Amino acid sequence: MKIERTFPETRMRRIRKNSGLREMLAETNLSRTDLIQPIFIKEDLSGTEEIKTMPGINRLGLDILNDEVGKIVDLGIKSIAVFPVINEEKKDETGSQATLEDNFICHAISSIKKSYPDLIIIADVALDPYTDHGHDGLLDKTGDVDNDLTLPVLREQAVVLAKAGTDIIAPSDMMDGRIKIIRDALEQNDFIDTLILAYSAKFSSKFYGPFKDAVESAKFFGDKTKDTYQMPVANINEALHEVALDIREGADIVMVKPGMPYLDVIKAIKDEFKVPTFAYQVSGEYSMLKNAVDSGLLSNDVIKESLLSFKRAGADCVLTYFASEIARELS
Repeated sequence: MKIERTFPETRMRRIRKNSGLREMLAETNLSRTDLIQPIFIKEDLSGTEEIKTMPGINRLGLDILNDEVGKIVDLGIKSIAVFPVINEEKKDETGSQATLEDNFICHAISSIKKSYPDLIIIADVALDPYTDHGHDGLLDKTGDVDNDLTLPVLREQAVVLAKAGTDIIAPSDMMDGRIKIIRDALEQNDFIDTLILAYSAKFSSKFYGPFKDAVESAKFFGDKTKDTYQMPVANINEALHEVALDIREGADIVMVKPGMPYLDVIKAIKDEFKVPTFAYQVSGEYSMLKNAVDSGLLSNDVIKESLLSFKRAGADCVLTYFASEIARELS
């Protein structure tokens, strides 16, 4: 029996006919060079140590660090972001370890750079891994972070990280004026090619919980908040203002953190400024998806789908704990 065709000439399903067409006509693509793998490096640890709130992610000891980084490099990933987990007894009120040229994370960075000179190393500038109160800066008499008192310390921290071989300095502290003071310090110390990745739109989010466990700061931070320096979660115009200031002060790349709950912010920033824009799929996002996949509630395909959403929104690269897993799939 012949079917009478009365459908309009435009049939959108034609371009979805098979996988080859769907892949060929994809408007957004994900590659291994889009992925940045965050890693946690723990002082005086031998081997690996499980992070219970982040299934599949471990803290790494210096004894295996280069071997583990080598596995990441072999997958075709071009960049890692390093986060230190220092000994508790070294944490103090001022985060003094952060500005020492021979501190633990500087040794780790130097070691990685020596073994993998082409690997792009990103290191945070913030004091929370080093303070005994868990805040990103120095405290005033009221217990709040003192912006201007913190800036000189962040400047020193940025310089020692650059000296260790860091390619991209990433201020995540959200202090006003920190990009300019760091850029000036890098220029004055002849690190003119060291990039600044500004955590420009870093929201005071509840999605960071597992990260605090990963860097072992949860016990120090308690139930405090970072609301006076990280951004209110309801605001997007404020995020655009923050980005504009950071670009003006010398940022090469800007970042939105967290990721998926803020896709609208990523798109707005990319549309407005047309600058390199990164997104951070944070620990809470990772753990939710990982637990859902491991329990069978969701297909493993949701991981790639989530990363494509960042790219579609305008992100150039994504910091994600899924980087190695997805790079393996893409290869």
